[in-house]
Amino acid sequence: MKTKRDGAKETASGFEGIMSGIVNLVEKLNELAQTGNELQLLKERTTDAGIRGVYGINIKVGLGQDKDRVSVEPFGNIRKDKSGHAVVQEVIEPIVDVFEETDHTLVVAEMPGVSLEDVRLDVQDDVLTIVAEHRPKKYIKEVLLPRPYTRDQMQFGCNNGILEIRCTD
Repeated sequence: MKTKRDGAKETASGFEGIMSGIVNLVEKLNELAQTGNELQLLKERTTDAGIRGVYGINIKVGLGQDKDRVSVEPFGNIRKDKSGHAVVQEVIEPIVDVFEETDHTLVVAEMPGVSLEDVRLDVQDDVLTIVAEHRPKKYIKEVLLPRPYTRDQMQFGCNNGILEIRCTD
């Protein structure tokens, strides 16, 4: 196997490097399937204008009744434009989890730097829109809820950029 020197590390090059990466990914996905955990892959980039771009995917494998369910959700602020090129947008799409409990639905959103005063919630039937702004970061996410709720049925709090929304019947 050919390798090239990269600082103090040796890295595989060419086909061997690609195959090694695929094998590592398959092993990690197999581990997720057995344990029912989640995996986050994250990349960052900065534009010429100094805007920091973040893109990642959150892979989850369920347990219990949903043990065969695999969920892959993108997050961040890098999107492809119509020409297929990656563009860094000003608005970040946060990571959001929805947990259905027996007596309520819990929505958890990760928005670093945000406090409760920065958050605005809008709900239309079963679609919850989360909007938060804490300069220089802006977050927006639409979340499909398991059933319709009104704004009066929601309680929320935010601690260290983790927003928790409890929807009760």
